Amino acid sequence: MLTKDLSVTFCGVKFPNPFCLSSSPVGNCYDMCAKAYDSGWGGIVFKTIGFFIANEVSPRFDHLTKEDTGFIGFKNMEQIAEHPLAENLAAIRQLKQDYPDKVLIASIMGENEQQWQDLAKLVEEAGADMIECNFSCPQMTSHAMGSDVGQSPELVEKYCRAVKHGSSLPMLAKMTPNIGDMCEVALAAKRGGADGIATINTVKSITNIDLNRKIGMPVVNGKSSVSGYSGKAVKPIALRFIQQLRTHPDLKDFPISGIGGIETWEDAAEFLLLGAATLQVTTGIMQYGYRIVEDMISGLSHYLNDQGFDSLDEMIGLANHNIVPAEDLDRSYIVYPHINQEKCVGCGRCYISCYDGGHQAMEWNEETRAPHCNTEKCVGCLLCGHVCPVACISLGEITFKPGEKAHAVVL
Repeated sequence: MLTKDLSVTFCGVKFPNPFCLSSSPVGNCYDMCAKAYDSGWGGIVFKTIGFFIANEVSPRFDHLTKEDTGFIGFKNMEQIAEHPLAENLAAIRQLKQDYPDKVLIASIMGENEQQWQDLAKLVEEAGADMIECNFSCPQMTSHAMGSDVGQSPELVEKYCRAVKHGSSLPMLAKMTPNIGDMCEVALAAKRGGADGIATINTVKSITNIDLNRKIGMPVVNGKSSVSGYSGKAVKPIALRFIQQLRTHPDLKDFPISGIGGIETWEDAAEFLLLGAATLQVTTGIMQYGYRIVEDMISGLSHYLNDQGFDSLDEMIGLANHNIVPAEDLDRSYIVYPHINQEKCVGCGRCYISCYDGGHQAMEWNEETRAPHCNTEKCVGCLLCGHVCPVACISLGEITFKPGEKAHAVVL
């Protein structure tokens, strides 16, 4: 297995590789964290601890699936750690003794400035390498905690200052995606002394409704509630926020730990190319186990080798210069679909999608069960290619719109 040096220095702390457990049930005790380290994970964000002890519901999970695949989206009602604070601190202390070369980040959550300051001091004394301030859990039972805080720049700045008064460790502010513009809150965290940003936490959601009982899922004694949504389905949301943060003129050099739907090395590379320097995973581990880090390390190593990169630092943020405002996109041409008739299975999905949901440009021969694109109607949206189950429709001829001058086009 090809392995390149995937080490990265993040907020002054050296990680053996960028792959970390995010603060969640996958890293809530010594035994689980030890197994993750032994499996090759470069760092762990220990499940959020505080003076508040969570009283959890049962059951507490729900999911969305696509046909016969594993779940694409996952809902949870977890709060912070259920174990007493002293037990969590003991686990942090033991993990750093047994795995001194691995990175351990303590996730904390307080209800007021004094609690944030005291928790920061306690986790530093226990041996944590960094602190992550959880300003973003969407299902806390106290309105003084979680994503309610993360939507307030004033509170985020105030609590970051409190953490800095309690500890000298590098500190991350974990952002909520349940907000329109994350930059305002990230700037407040920076003013408060944060050394970087972790984003995103879960998205407020209702995943399913039991149609017979008219109850949301999961059902807790006949009721349900809005809570956090994660997994592959939130990756586009996470990537958008990371791009927004990385390209803000006052945040462009502010370190980012990327979270949200990372399951493969390809996912990891996308986050890195948009500006994340470390990567956090939970839902992928819940589906496939800690072992997925082996494939992510191997795949990312091959990618770096194939691209000619000597280190992760060389690729971080490289894709952002190709993400431009919508008004700057080239609108001078149309790309018509090319249909590989030999590969086509005659299912008709392209015809149905175009006729009922596009521009009625895809024509259909009932006898041969073959589609044909009418370029006089086609606008080049390529909906047909996205619904084709056998990938027989690809980008085809480029035609420039009337009055437009032909030029080189990158597809």
